[in-house]
Amino acid sequence: MTETVSRRAFLMSVGAVCVTARTRPAAAAARPVPSPSQLEWQRDELALFLHFGVNTFTDREWGDGKESPSIFAPAKLDARQWARAAKAGGFRAMILTAKHHDGFCLWPTRTTDHSVKSSPFRSGGGDLVREFVDASRAEGLKPGLYLSPWDRNARVYGDSPRYNDFYCEQLTELLTNYGPIHEVWFDGANGEGPNGKKQEYDWPRVWGLVRKLQPDAVMFSDAGPDVRWIGNERGIAGDPNWSTVDPDVVRVPGVGGDAVTKMLQHGDPNGTTWRPGESDVSIRPGWFYHPADEAKVRSIDNLVDLYFSSVGRNSKLLLNVPPAPDGLLHDTDVSRLAGMRGALDRLFASDVMRGSARTRLSDTPDRFTIVFDREVTLGIADLREEIAAGQCVARYSIEGRRAETDAWQPICRGTTIGHRKLDRFPAATVRQARFVVEETLAGPHDVTVRLYETP
Repeated sequence: MTETVSRRAFLMSVGAVCVTARTRPAAAAARPVPSPSQLEWQRDELALFLHFGVNTFTDREWGDGKESPSIFAPAKLDARQWARAAKAGGFRAMILTAKHHDGFCLWPTRTTDHSVKSSPFRSGGGDLVREFVDASRAEGLKPGLYLSPWDRNARVYGDSPRYNDFYCEQLTELLTNYGPIHEVWFDGANGEGPNGKKQEYDWPRVWGLVRKLQPDAVMFSDAGPDVRWIGNERGIAGDPNWSTVDPDVVRVPGVGGDAVTKMLQHGDPNGTTWRPGESDVSIRPGWFYHPADEAKVRSIDNLVDLYFSSVGRNSKLLLNVPPAPDGLLHDTDVSRLAGMRGALDRLFASDVMRGSARTRLSDTPDRFTIVFDREVTLGIADLREEIAAGQCVARYSIEGRRAETDAWQPICRGTTIGHRKLDRFPAATVRQARFVVEETLAGPHDVTVRLYETP
C-alpha cells in the first residue's frame, strides 16, 4: 500500500448535536466513488433475506426439482408480518427467493408450470412475489429479489443458449411486473444439467437486462457488478475492508481461488471499481426453515456481534430469517430481531460527543482532541467517512487521558473506515480523547467521530 497523503490537518465543525472531523482534501488523483444507488444501498446497513419455497415443506436445503407443486400450501401466509418484523428490527430492505435451485417459482410465470399457479396457494391464483413487494412498500421497506441461475427442474438447463433465453424471460417478468426493485441478487450456483451437461451463463446479457429494466437497482453477486459477496456465509467482513476492487480478479460469479477470496474479503485499496461488500448469514443453522432448529436460533448477543462484524466493518448485513410452513416468521425469530434492535439502541444511546463535549484543535496538525466537561467511560467508537467522495483512510488510532498532565494511552486502533467502522474496546475512563489519522490514500475527506459510554 502506497501512502500518498498522511497526517492531514483536521478541523472541527461543531453543531448543536454532532461533532465532525474534517480535512482539507488533497490535490490527488480521484478515487472511485459510489453511484447514487450504491450509496443508498450502503446507508441502509440492514436487509432481511427470506428463503421460502418447496424446501420449506420438504425439510431440505436444496430441492432436486422433482417436488410436486401441490406441497406448497402455506395456510397463514402474511407477508406484512414479515415486513413488520423486519421494520421492528431496524431493517430497511427485504430480499425474497423468487426461485431457488429447485426451480419452483413463487410467481405465476409463463415459462414453466413448476410454480405457484400449480399449487394450492390461494387456490392456484396466488402470486407471492406480488404479496411480498406490496408488503415491503406498505411498511416503507425496499424490495429485492433472488433468482437462482441454477434450475434443477428446467429441461433446457445445460443447453446454454436455450436456458439463457429461459432465464432472461423469467428475469424480465420479475423486473417489469412488480414496480421498482431495489436489489437483484444472484449467485454462481451451477450444477450439472440433464446428462451431465454444463450450463454456461451469459452474465453480461443478464446484467445488461437488469440495467435496462431496473436502472436504479443494485446487482449482487461475488462478481458484482454493483455489490460483491464478502466471501463467506458467516456474516463476517474482512478487516481491512475496502469498497474498491480490481474487476479483473473477480470476473464472473462462482469462480474462485486465493486471489478471489482475498478480494472478496478485503477489497483492494488500489482498485478501480467501487463494489462494496455484503455479508450474508442465517439466523438459523440452515437457510430454509427446519423444525429441528427451534432451539438453535441465534441469540440477541450473537446478532449484535454480527452487526459489529459486518456493518461495523464497512459492509452491509443481509440476515436470513426463513418463514415456517404456515407462511409466518416464527415467534422466536421475530423476538430476536426486535431484541437485536433494542440492544443496539442501548449501546448507541450515550454519545458523549453530543452536548456535554467541548472540542478544540490540538497543537499538532495531524490529529484533533476532544475535551469533555467531565470524566467519561468510553466503550465504543463509531467512525464514518463521507464515502460519496470515496474511501481514503487506511490507518487510524484513538487515544485517551484523564488529565492534561497524564500521558496519552491507546484506546483502539484500526485500518479502514469507509461507510462505518465500529470499534468495541475495554472500558476507558478519560477526560480527553484524541483521534489520529495515521495513513490515508488521498484526502481523507469528511470523517465523523462518535464516542459512546459503556452502558
